[in-house]
Amino acid sequence: MKSQVSLKTKEEMMLDKRTVVDSRREKLETLCFVVMAAKRTHNPVSYAWKDNVSCRQRAVLVGLKCVCLLCEYSNFTCQTEGACWASVMLTNGREEVIKSCVSLPELNAQVFCHSSNNITKTECCFTDFCNNITLHLPTAAASPKLQKLGPVELTIIITIPVCLLSIAAVLTICTCQRRQCTYKKKKRQNVEEPLNECNLVNAGKTLKDLIYDMTTSGSGSGLPLLVQRTIARTIVLQEIVGKGRFGEVWHGRWCGEDVAVKIFSSRDERSWFREAEIYQTVMLRHENILGFIAADNKDNGTWTQLWLVSEYHEQGSLYDYLNRNTVTVDGMVRLALSVASGLAHLHMEIVGTQGKPAIAHRDLKSKNILVKKCEACAIADLGLAVKHDSVLNTIDIPQNPRVGTKRYMAPEVLDDTMNMNIFESFKRADIYSLGLVYWEIARRCSIGGITEEYQLPFYDMVPSDPSIEDMRKVVCEQKYRPNIPNQWQSCEPPSELKIFLLHLSPSWLSPHLAQGVSESR
Repeated sequence: MKSQVSLKTKEEMMLDKRTVVDSRREKLETLCFVVMAAKRTHNPVSYAWKDNVSCRQRAVLVGLKCVCLLCEYSNFTCQTEGACWASVMLTNGREEVIKSCVSLPELNAQVFCHSSNNITKTECCFTDFCNNITLHLPTAAASPKLQKLGPVELTIIITIPVCLLSIAAVLTICTCQRRQCTYKKKKRQNVEEPLNECNLVNAGKTLKDLIYDMTTSGSGSGLPLLVQRTIARTIVLQEIVGKGRFGEVWHGRWCGEDVAVKIFSSRDERSWFREAEIYQTVMLRHENILGFIAADNKDNGTWTQLWLVSEYHEQGSLYDYLNRNTVTVDGMVRLALSVASGLAHLHMEIVGTQGKPAIAHRDLKSKNILVKKCEACAIADLGLAVKHDSVLNTIDIPQNPRVGTKRYMAPEVLDDTMNMNIFESFKRADIYSLGLVYWEIARRCSIGGITEEYQLPFYDMVPSDPSIEDMRKVVCEQKYRPNIPNQWQSCEPPSELKIFLLHLSPSWLSPHLAQGVSESR
């Protein structure tokens, strides 16, 4: 009975031992499958197992003991006739270490003892527990090709890109210079040799003669639209001479003559259209109103420019002129009379077949008055002007968001009491602005060797850019006006003014002036 029990126990122990061996074999086969998969999918391998014949013979004869991380039931050791095996591989971004035994057939087949660059590293050895080592995957290093580069190769690699960049830079510079030279040459040709359209338009006449002929023999409103467009598109811009809220003013040349080109921004199209419309009013031309030449819209490739071409006056505006120069008493009167003459022509209605409606300026100031060579003035900037139709008794007020200059606004405009239905209200507002312009001129007049510094009206009462509320408070509530120096009261009227006053009725004059005129007679 005891022998049967012991025999049964031995059979069970043998069965358990076979089960353990089969389990180890299955695990090794699994590892073999993993390594073979890595071998198929990665770079060519280099075998790292040590081909030591004496060690392999010893392993076959004696039996080799190795570390086995899979052998939990045999104290993590295994015995083989092949080799000890240790491997580290990269799995899901982590290093996984495996140590076990390799059988002799597997060793001869070179299944386990190989490595894959940067993916697996494997070592096979033939002494007891020789696989009890620490393995790590090789770190990322410089490419072997770069490591093998010598000074010559590095020099070539650096020189070629530098040369290519240098060539590209030289080509770019040459292209830009060539375009610039072409532009300058074309511009010079336009200035020195005007386009053929000049001969077709003026036929040897100056702009002044051409405009005079068109005005007197035609409709009286200026040049035909086609001629205006031809002139505008053959002008060569020279230099910018001024800027404002409307845009820019350029000095241009057309067929050897100087012209002024006022370029409006596209958002001020209403101002451009209105000013061109007013300038082309029948019978508007006058020596003290800026001479209009042409209006056109030009596409420069980026945006549309609105051009208004007029006579060019190199002295600039009255504001600029008074800042640079002082005037004599006679010069003061000449400036004042020319402004008054131009404004009177605007305000006057001419009745007839080719009549002119009465026009009010609405933005009269020293910056909108130009000084001619003869030191007379010409009124400009008619973008806010209004026209009066006496037949229908209507006022053509432009649909324009712009308003006049606040510093020059009349009291009735500032406090919003002006009657917009009566044209005389607009004329009176212009006369108020004219008085402020006269004050600016008189300050620069040399009287007894005394000359005042140029200043804008109300310079000592309001900020440099006053609001309507600032001006209303000073002009309407406090009723301030620009200061009149004492020397103006004692100044003898100039001879030109006396001659002018001799032709006026004494009833029109103040008692003081009437007495002076009577004494002169």
